[in-house]
Amino acid sequence: MSLLESDRRNCNVVDLLPYNTQQGVPITREFLLKLIEVLLEFVRQTNDRNCKVLDFHHPADMRRLLDLDLPDRPVTLQQLIDDCCLTLKYQVKTGHPRFFNQLSCGLDLVSMAGEWLTATANTNMFTYEIAPVFILMEHVVMEKMREIIGFQGGDSILAPGGSISNLYAFLAARHRMFPDYKQKGLSCIPGQLVMYTSDQCHYSVKSCAAVCGLGVDNCVEVPSDERGRMIPSELERLILERKAKGHIPFFVNATAGTTVLGAFDPIEPIADICQKYNLWLHVDAAWGGGLLLSRKYRHPRLSGIERSDSVTWNPHKLMGALLQCSTIHFKQDGLLISCNQMSAEYLFMQDKLYDVQYDTGDKVIQCGRHNDIFKLWLQWRAKGTEGFEKHMDTLMELSEYMVKRIKSMPDKYYLILEPEMVNVSFWYVPTRLRSIPHSPERAKLLGQITPVLKGRMMTAGTLMVGYQPDDARPNFFRNIISSAAVVEADIDFLLTELDRLGHDL
Repeated sequence: MSLLESDRRNCNVVDLLPYNTQQGVPITREFLLKLIEVLLEFVRQTNDRNCKVLDFHHPADMRRLLDLDLPDRPVTLQQLIDDCCLTLKYQVKTGHPRFFNQLSCGLDLVSMAGEWLTATANTNMFTYEIAPVFILMEHVVMEKMREIIGFQGGDSILAPGGSISNLYAFLAARHRMFPDYKQKGLSCIPGQLVMYTSDQCHYSVKSCAAVCGLGVDNCVEVPSDERGRMIPSELERLILERKAKGHIPFFVNATAGTTVLGAFDPIEPIADICQKYNLWLHVDAAWGGGLLLSRKYRHPRLSGIERSDSVTWNPHKLMGALLQCSTIHFKQDGLLISCNQMSAEYLFMQDKLYDVQYDTGDKVIQCGRHNDIFKLWLQWRAKGTEGFEKHMDTLMELSEYMVKRIKSMPDKYYLILEPEMVNVSFWYVPTRLRSIPHSPERAKLLGQITPVLKGRMMTAGTLMVGYQPDDARPNFFRNIISSAAVVEADIDFLLTELDRLGHDL
């Protein structure tokens, strides 16, 4: 009988280090090794195609299956292990090769190992004083990413998600145009600021306008073409329209890989317009940035990105780093610190014994900053830049394979458009609608069927594919291939399983 299961011991947290310094080492070791066994079993199941992607229960039913109560007295260590087992039993296996639901898919084991170490080190990323190795890693990796973008010099930081990365770009753009805003606020701006983005952008861009005082009415949505790409001539028209009203256009967001369709706004002509009217150009490549690593697929999708002023790039998406791992990059060095520095005397003293430029915490609006660099650094060391390129190419080739398979079954599947990325958008066509020519009415019916089929999919637990409507269409499936676990046979299974689950709808 193990120490944790012994009735005599009845171990709980006070038997672990650091509470029990006399006998805590063997109990701590056994507890953590048991936890590792639980985690490794989850990893095994995640990579086992015979295991379900999820075991779905409605919220009220799930609540009854779980003991979520917070006790007054400590439970045993064995109970904690049991709690971990039960938690993972009902957790969706996002690393399963048949999980196609989100932009962030897969379970990179090296990145996971990095996250384990990060949690064990449990440090903050605001000063070199307490995170020397991780601060230097961040410096090296960010420099490499700027080099890949095409920036000479510049500055970067890891942020808690792409939404905050986009916010940092907004703040830096406003600071460069109106440096007194930081001290004096709205009184130093001689008119209404206006920002521009496509009508297919991520909602976080509009959120910048809301939280920073512009108001969403002054985040102008530029029409996109039928493939979801911003129309540059419309951007220029809308800039001139607002300038004629005395407003101050200052910021343009170009999306490199839209969330739904995976579209890439044409950066070169947008950059020409920004240069003509002296506007900041930000590229939100949170999703599509991974293709910067691919010589085969980088152009023309990301051509001209080096002309931008800032770039958001999320390695936790296409590159497969574990959540969360988001970066924001600037062409101009010094803007981050100038814009956000508050010089907290208890953290950022200037008379430390080392070079205080490595105290990166004063560059950001956060104080506490999670260590998101080690898992990416370790993953990059494992794959190499060439390995990342191969990964990007494989994901794109798998998406091309899926498109080919869908086209081979026009009676069962309707491809909505030829994708630019790994977003494959389509409708499933049940038996009763296969003899009907495609029309807006048929599309409406397919849109009604889509969430019903998603419900059957989740109940079966055999795969997960996301769906949503857009401005031009009712609900449709958006399949994402961003996991290194996916192979062609998984695409074949997906299409066969959708037909099995939905043919009678």
